[in-house]
Amino acid sequence: MSKVVVEREVPVVAGEPRESTASNFIWAVALIIIVGLVVGSLYYSGFLRRVTQQPTHKVDVTVQQPAPAPAQ
Repeated sequence: MSKVVVEREVPVVAGEPRESTASNFIWAVALIIIVGLVVGSLYYSGFLRRVTQQPTHKVDVTVQQPAPAPAQ
């Protein structure tokens, strides 16, 4: 049996989209920004504080009316 080797040259089409380093960097920055916005909104809404069960600080404030001035 004889083996036949066939070679064919395939041209690269110039219009094909290629992944580049700049494109990947832009997507990485966009993902970091989106995740930051989601985590920030959850934190400021108080949801993350309730989930992590951080103790809330309660302050006891007593409001008193000042004593009346002495009559002259």
